[in-house]
Amino acid sequence: MLDKKIKDKVIDKYKTHAGDTGSPEVQIALLSEEVKRLAEHLKEHKKDFSSRRGLLKKIGQRHRLLKYLSKESAKRHEVLVDKLKLKKKETKEVKKEETVKAEA
Repeated sequence: MLDKKIKDKVIDKYKTHAGDTGSPEVQIALLSEEVKRLAEHLKEHKKDFSSRRGLLKKIGQRHRLLKYLSKESAKRHEVLVDKLKLKKKETKEVKKEETVKAEA
């Protein structure tokens, strides 16, 4: 769980409009921060399997939100992935667009 101060900083950095707390960008950024903190915790506490399960659930939720965002707006997805310095995964849609462009 994130502290209120840290959560507010993340929300301020990634919000798309005033009062934004539920956009995919904000949710993904918050999950990324929690994943980072849980990963640090697990480096020290290797046998904490409850936290490991929580980490895997958060990673899965972040993956689903990233997939949703890429379908809604590829540009917003790309900007967010660059900001958060996440690994870029090519989706089927991106590959299709590239093959269509290459054929034209």
